[in-house]
Parts: sequence; structure tokens; C-alpha cells
Amino acid sequence: MTAITPFKIDISEADLADLKTRLKMTRFPDKETPSDWSQGIPLEYMQQIRDYWLNDYDWRERESKLNQWPGYTTEIDGLSIHFQHILSKHEDAKPLLLTHGWPGSLVEFQKVIVPLTDPTAFGGDAADAFHLIIPSLPGFGFSGKPTSPGWGIDAIATAWNTLMLRLGYDKYLAQGGDWGSIVTTQIGVQNLGNCEAIHVNMPVVGPDPETMDSLTDLEKKALADLTFYQNHDSGYSKQQATRPQTLGYGLADSPIGQAAWIMEKFYQWMDCNGHPENIVSRDELLDNVMFYWLNDAGASSARIYWESFGNMSQDPVSIPSGISIFPKEIFKTSERWAKKRFVDLSYFNVLEKGGHFAAFEQPEIFVDEVRAAFRPHRS
Repeated sequence: MTAITPFKIDISEADLADLKTRLKMTRFPDKETPSDWSQGIPLEYMQQIRDYWLNDYDWRERESKLNQWPGYTTEIDGLSIHFQHILSKHEDAKPLLLTHGWPGSLVEFQKVIVPLTDPTAFGGDAADAFHLIIPSLPGFGFSGKPTSPGWGIDAIATAWNTLMLRLGYDKYLAQGGDWGSIVTTQIGVQNLGNCEAIHVNMPVVGPDPETMDSLTDLEKKALADLTFYQNHDSGYSKQQATRPQTLGYGLADSPIGQAAWIMEKFYQWMDCNGHPENIVSRDELLDNVMFYWLNDAGASSARIYWESFGNMSQDPVSIPSGISIFPKEIFKTSERWAKKRFVDLSYFNVLEKGGHFAAFEQPEIFVDEVRAAFRPHRS
């Protein structure tokens, strides 16, 4: 099947009533013993989230905002893929594929859609306009859930190329963060002849052993952050990579459990000065959680770790590549390390603020980076 079917988010009242019932019945754990986030997301904050989600959060209003952008589904390799497809009014706009990761969703990109598609509305140049294609990863959001193994990074990258061709884009650009960065990089590795250039904000590149005696400040910070991640911040990934199904029972049954599992990472990975709501709104945080809760995607989204850990390519990327390094990114690299894998590194920039969810946190900076990275590849 190659049909492209319009799709509108329309959650039933029964599902929303079920959510409220579960929120009312939440059984909280006891309070953490330290006065910080070192044991995880604090009880008091999750109690505030529960009360707000139950009494003040208006899904119908949020649903309407999400539905302002055209949504579609199409079947690729037996799986339904949900995506937004937003056309620019500028004739020469370049098609740009944007891919999110975990624990993100299409919500991450909502604030960059207008400036990327219509730069002239912000005093910019029409030559920087893009048509946007923003899919949900398999098992995430409103995309279908794989029922058998096989949907790892290589399969997703191939499927994304199929999607772009199906939409009529035989030439396109691609951008991603988190798993989206890994998928986008794999599109570059595959180099099927359609993707002209990529940009990522979480490059997965190992340190160059030949540089260990002359490390730059950025490289020292990258190694220190990697050590912190491995020792204090990676338990979630081990669980999702080994037992996603076991984890899924709790995430499927408890909206507060699902929210806490996700929102703690926004605190940890955002450049947010100690609290996620310093940089994004509570509504935005819950919008993203709803993409997991409403679709019972706790287990299905976690399986990307099970599918991919230990199987991720480190093959070189030969097509033109751009990299933006945000200071609170989980995995960072230097330009000289990056060139070991991204052999045609046409853009590299280190930013002064921003974190793992770059488009969500710093939309203006993200837009500038995307424009700058792809400007040489718009012919």
C-alpha cells in the first residue's frame, strides 16, 4: 500500500475520562531522602503535575494546536507511519525531514515549524525556506507499533527514504536529535542517492585515541559528561535495551509513572537552570507525555533501544554533514573527532546555551543552525 491518508488527532472522551480516573487514583511513593533530583524526579513536583494535569490541563485546546499542521499516515513495510507534512509558500523551498527521539515526539518541533517554512514572516530570506516532513518513529506517538522484531535504526532510515520518495521528494535534506540523530546519520551512511545533506545535534562519534595527549576543553568536557552519563544517568537505557516489556506494564497502567519516566529526562538533559519549566511550559511537557500515554507507547517506544543497542553502525558518513553542539547535550564531540566519521563535515558549530531537546528549548537558535548548516546545499 502506498496511499497517503489524512490524519487528525481525535482522542475519545472515554480515553480522557480514563486518564482522569487514573490520575485521581494515583498512589505516590514516599518522598525522596535528599533535597534535590539525585534520586529522580521529586515527589512534590509530581504531585503538582498530577493536580495540574487533572484540574487545569486542557487536552482539547492542545489537540487543536497540534492539529493546525496537516497530518497524514501511510503504510511502509507493513507499518502505519504518522507524519506531519507542512508545505512552505515559497516555491524554491527545500524538503527537510525532521526526526525526533526518545522521550520526545512531534511536539518538540512545533515552535520551529513557522520560521522554517516561512522565514520571510520573521524578516528572513525566502531562500532559507523548507517544506517540512516530521514523522513519528515506529512505536512512538500515533505511528503503528511493530509486532515483530526488525525495526531497528537501519530499517527506519530506509523507511524514511521511502516516505520522502512517496511524497515526491527525490532530493531532500534530513535533520535529527537523539534517536533522530542516529536515524539521520544512518540515512547518510546508506547514501541511497536521495538525501543530499544531513544535520544532527547529537553526533554519535567515539573519541579519537590519537588525541588523548592533547585534549581540548570541549573534548575534556565531552569525556567528563560521558562518564557522568554512564555512572549516574543511563539506567533507563539499560532497562529499555534489555527488558522493555517488563517496564511497559507500569508505564501502561500509570499516567504519573509514564510522566515521571519522561519528565525526569527533560530536567536532566535540558539547559534549564535546575528545573524543566524554566525553559518550556508545563503544558508543553504534558503535550509530549500525552503522545506516549494516549497511545500506550511506553513499551513500544522503549523497544528502539532493544532493537538498536549493540547493533548501531559506526560506518563513515560520506554525504555532506552539519553538526551543532549544544552545551547540555548528552554526547558531544569536537570537530576533529567528528571528521573521523563525518568525512564531509561541511558545518560545525558550538553553541553557548541549549541542551538535548534543541528545537524545543531554543527554537530561534535551532532554526539559525539548521539554516546555516543547509545553506550551502540548496542548489
